[in-house]
Amino acid sequence: MNLEEFEQQSQEAVEKALNELQTATLLLAELENQVAAAGNSVRSLSQLIEALIRQSSSDRE
Repeated sequence: MNLEEFEQQSQEAVEKALNELQTATLLLAELENQVAAAGNSVRSLSQLIEALIRQSSSDRE
């Protein structure tokens, strides 16, 4: 392998690594959004359950 081939292969490897890091960053951002959305869904479900329990308790009185 001569110097030109080494430089070319090194450049390609660096570009590939940077592309993979960029993809991972974008996927992480999407995952964070999905986790936040799941948290909101759980919060809503919790509020619904609390309301049901309150209603059930007041119906028994």
